[in-house]
Amino acid sequence: MRVGVLTGGGDCPGLNAVIRAVVRKGVSEYGYDFVGFRDGWKGPLEGVTTELGIPQVRGILPRGGTILGSSRTNPFKVEDGVEKIKANLADLGVDALVAIGGEDTLGVATKLHDLGVNVVGVPKTIDNDLNATDFTFGFDTAVNIAMEAIDRLHTTAESHHRVLVVEVMGRHAGWIALHAGLAGGANVVLIPEKPFDIEQVCALVERRFEDHFAPILVVSEGAVPVEGGEMSLLSGEKDAFGHVRLGGIGDRLASEIEHRTGKEARAVVLGHVQRGGTPTAFDRWLATRFGLHAIDAVHDGDFGTMMALRGTRIERVPLIEGTGELKLVDPAEYAEAEVFFG
Repeated sequence: MRVGVLTGGGDCPGLNAVIRAVVRKGVSEYGYDFVGFRDGWKGPLEGVTTELGIPQVRGILPRGGTILGSSRTNPFKVEDGVEKIKANLADLGVDALVAIGGEDTLGVATKLHDLGVNVVGVPKTIDNDLNATDFTFGFDTAVNIAMEAIDRLHTTAESHHRVLVVEVMGRHAGWIALHAGLAGGANVVLIPEKPFDIEQVCALVERRFEDHFAPILVVSEGAVPVEGGEMSLLSGEKDAFGHVRLGGIGDRLASEIEHRTGKEARAVVLGHVQRGGTPTAFDRWLATRFGLHAIDAVHDGDFGTMMALRGTRIERVPLIEGTGELKLVDPAEYAEAEVFFG
């Protein structure tokens, strides 16, 4: 059997660990041949491949990013995209695909499986917003990077008696902001799931200064003010999957706080720093286990499934369970931390 492997969407730490696990077990235990598709769904769409075997995966476990490259290519937005993918897979002799990605990449995989393509999915996203799995790899690394940044910002905030707003990734889900904010001792955490009242945020900022401490605010890039409030945001352009390109909430929030409270405020946007660098031990562990189970699913012919972490077990679930609806933060489940939600 010949198996294709691709990584799509935003890169994250742990992608190479999955590729390594899939290839090493696939070659050594099942005798499979592998081909790497370059740059996400662009690879099978355009027939762009790279050699993928045990020599190519040696030494990549601690590396961030992906040796296969990535993109946000959506074949369903390309004329005859599905037919081109099927034709290229047939020409290359590829019998099955292992697609490693998040909401969009696995959404494409779900549709392709319904159209007769043999696909197995591996859930990847630093946002941790894919359903059916307790955690996705990449999330733990992103949280630790954000937490370390918050730790460092406490000292400069106190030294200059200023407000520091830390903007982290999280388009629809506030998992990174929640975990990093609580772990880093932030005073306010703003997430997309709970629109914030700028007046309430400013009141929390002033209360912190009354206690002679400088506040740290952590905000997800997708956080929004309450409707009808005194603060509004502008939408930007959209990508191939119809998502608005976010960014700027940190600067906007810092400006509003400084204007309303008279306290100096600065924004720190962590951005793609959260995606880069070496993966944590947990992400290497999870990504490796996902990869080992994914190639087992290919061997069993169990296509249309996605690997999922349930407790400490790796289970197979239908792809649609992971991509049909996003996993969002329920603030009610974090009632003990309600003070943190502006």
